[in-house]
Amino acid sequence: MSRRSGSGSNGAASKAGVADEPSYDKQKDLLSSSTKGHFSLLKALHMADYITELNGFCGIMSVFSSLRYCLGDPADKANLYLALIFLPFGLFFDFMDGRVARWRKKSSMMGQELDSLADLISFGLAPACVAFSIGMRTTLDHILLAVFVLCGLTRLARFNVTASSGNIPKDASGKASYFEGTPIPTTLGLDALMAYWVSQGWVLDNVPLGVWFAGSALEVHPVALLFVVHGCLMCSKTLHVPKP
Repeated sequence: MSRRSGSGSNGAASKAGVADEPSYDKQKDLLSSSTKGHFSLLKALHMADYITELNGFCGIMSVFSSLRYCLGDPADKANLYLALIFLPFGLFFDFMDGRVARWRKKSSMMGQELDSLADLISFGLAPACVAFSIGMRTTLDHILLAVFVLCGLTRLARFNVTASSGNIPKDASGKASYFEGTPIPTTLGLDALMAYWVSQGWVLDNVPLGVWFAGSALEVHPVALLFVVHGCLMCSKTLHVPKP
């Protein structure tokens, strides 16, 4: 989750001074309902916003790759690897959009919302789809994975609120000094773990730790609990992770 707005970008904007205001006002004008003309929305996007869209693109392509694996030959894991490979590229674009926004001294509420939505796809929905593809397919698995995605959704919404609230201590540049809860891109740790399982052939009927309560309504893969634990860490208010 790049620091494109809230306390971080507000601090950068205050340093830039009046020079930033025309670009921000221009975007608001282009997004207003009274604006006419073709492609006005595309014209309103900053360069950093287009990089954020690439983050979302990586997450969407990961989801599609997971679906293609489910529809194809289970022995052919190429689409599984593709689903996993897209996610680090999403992190790269997530990192770069914030850097570009600060470099160009342009930030906006739209950029903040785009960033959160792209992060939810790339680091919330896409990893859950990979987990489903590799074998976490029972009803209880689905519920646990849904809880994980909803935790990511809640964490991003909280970040958008607290980033501009002024309740979190800030450094000299105006950026918040720590994260409340683990940032959602840390789900790449789960992605790396699933990549290892795929490389070892531990998928479908061979998912680590097997199945509990097989054949019952409570049938579940215990490894799905890792996603719930990670979701709880993302939503934690007492866990403060220092920003790099």
